Amino acid sequence: MKTTDAVAALSALAQENRLDVFRLLVQAGPQGLPAGQVADRLDLAGPTLSFHLAQLRHAGLAVARRQGRSIIYAADFAAMNRLLDYLTQNCCAGGACVPAGASAIEGDENAAPARSRRG
Repeated sequence: MKTTDAVAALSALAQENRLDVFRLLVQAGPQGLPAGQVADRLDLAGPTLSFHLAQLRHAGLAVARRQGRSIIYAADFAAMNRLLDYLTQNCCAGGACVPAGASAIEGDENAAPARSRRG
């Protein structure tokens, strides 16, 4: 993955609603979800959802296909994995990103490991 592609993907995910949409699409799996279901589950207005889906598609993180009268959106798992590989190789020096014995911030299992402050 090129750095410019990684920046585009990370920029797309750096917005709360888009991150929520992407997370829902990942959870839905390769079959994806109709746009209406995404809007209902996340309580987003149609135009707002369309904007966020367009941003995810532009960044290469989501794909769309027509199924009858519906448009089905799905996460692009290959692109997601390329982004994770890029981050691992370029930000973690190719090794594990979480040091042995490190723990997540209490109450947020998705948080980055806590860092000690020296003062």
